[in-house]
Amino acid sequence: MATLLWLLAGTLAMGAEGDGREANTVILDEYGVRNLGIETATAEERSFEETVFAIGRVEEIPSRHAVVSSRVPGRIASIEAYEGDAVAADAVLVKVESRQAGDPPPVLSLRAPISGLVGTSHIRVGEPVEPDRELLDVLDLSRVWAVARVPEHYAGSLENGRTRARIRVPATGGEAFEGTLLRLGTEADRESGTIDAIFEIDNSRQRMRPGMRAEFAIVTAEHANVISVPAGALQGPPERRVVYVKDYDLPNAFVRVPVQTGLRNEESVEILSGLFPGDEVVTQGAYLLGFAGGGGVSLKEALDAAHGHEHNADGSEISGGSAGGHSEKDGHHHKEEAGVFGGINRFLAISCGVLLVLLMLSLFVRRKGGA
Repeated sequence: MATLLWLLAGTLAMGAEGDGREANTVILDEYGVRNLGIETATAEERSFEETVFAIGRVEEIPSRHAVVSSRVPGRIASIEAYEGDAVAADAVLVKVESRQAGDPPPVLSLRAPISGLVGTSHIRVGEPVEPDRELLDVLDLSRVWAVARVPEHYAGSLENGRTRARIRVPATGGEAFEGTLLRLGTEADRESGTIDAIFEIDNSRQRMRPGMRAEFAIVTAEHANVISVPAGALQGPPERRVVYVKDYDLPNAFVRVPVQTGLRNEESVEILSGLFPGDEVVTQGAYLLGFAGGGGVSLKEALDAAHGHEHNADGSEISGGSAGGHSEKDGHHHKEEAGVFGGINRFLAISCGVLLVLLMLSLFVRRKGGA
């Protein structure tokens, strides 16, 4: 009986939604569209990637880290480069006055072993130095590692050299960098239940620095021919998701359309039903559309202007050939549309009647069985 009641309620709800075009349509003028920053994207079938979210840090690549030191004892005579300076390979970084006898004593020039940025500096002019002491670090940051802390139960789905990730570093403005998995860490962290996943990414613009926070969308699976929309296009509570679709007929009009959602990643959401390829979905300004429409152009006024004849207040056609009526020559075929919607309403009415009869029979049989 509960199932029958649910079906009856669902059928009645379908009928109610079908009659509310004016309630589900937001009509703006061109200024309203600009003020709300409305942007749309065309729904189409494309590849959809399942992703796992993780956080981590940017790290230097050990093989791209060089150290400058002196082969002889002495003292710092001059410093030619400081922390953060970009230097070329073989450029003079430090001059060391040797302890060997001489007037003046011989001076040794220490050069950059690689091109990069001067990292940590451990020296001051006049300071004594010894051969076993590190003086400067030089870092080649044209490529860096992004190390993600991935939940260990995902480790089996990650493949060295094949698994990809979109990596965003908030300090750089959130730009997405593409990275490929080099290797997993040698052991998992027992306290957090995570394991390191090391990705190598391009940093030729030198925007990333070691220690910066990174956010990862690690691709674990890919599906073809999926209709999806940007996550920002979805509105409403989780159980009643809707999107706004640009009206095919009226300019600056947007229709609220219920949708069923499926998979999601950090950017997009799969749409299982409610949209068709070619629909123009609002991607920017969708949230504000939920509060718009008051005091603007009505559905009747918009349809009158678009079709060149008058409509009823709810947007339906004026029947009986009254003022504003039109012939079939205008190309709108409203008689055919009326026939289609009339058939739908008849179908819904018959369905409700059948469900009501089944409900009555169920109650009768249940009561007879109880007697």
